[in-house]
Amino acid sequence: MGILFAKLMTVFGDREHKVIIVGLDNAGKTTILYQFLTKEAVHTSPTIGSNVEEISVRKTRFLVWDIGGQESLRASWNSYYCNTEIVILVVDSTDRERLTLTKEELHRMLAHEDLQNASVLVLANKQDMKDSMTAAEISQCLTLSSITGHSWHVQACCALTGEGLPASLDWMRSRVLAS
Repeated sequence: MGILFAKLMTVFGDREHKVIIVGLDNAGKTTILYQFLTKEAVHTSPTIGSNVEEISVRKTRFLVWDIGGQESLRASWNSYYCNTEIVILVVDSTDRERLTLTKEELHRMLAHEDLQNASVLVLANKQDMKDSMTAAEISQCLTLSSITGHSWHVQACCALTGEGLPASLDWMRSRVLAS
């Protein structure tokens, strides 16, 4: 009976689902957060600490935490992991030099016990830029196929135009409704 009630609460939108947005500095995390919220590009500055917003997608509510990605802040990411259902990893598709660092951060995060049940959405941002890596290239570089304990998805996107972001929200909604 309790499981049925929980499912009904999810369907009717009475429950918030915690999401964290992480990634290296300048990947586009905050721009994506506000594109989700306002459907338009907003001017942002580097995030010191975090931003948090509630986003609703067809009666499904997400509490989205955008966490700063500077090197000095990454050590504190784990303080946001508790009760996280979805991790959004934003990747700057033009930043080939730091993709290995992104991979290390992702795999370190997923090893944390508080994220053992979290789904992973990788947003391959800046697809509008010349010489950007494709979503498939990023998937291969991050060795996503080796991640077997988490549901994951890679989505090409552009934070400035919003391209690819509605599909991302749909995927997130499908994940929380399936759980």
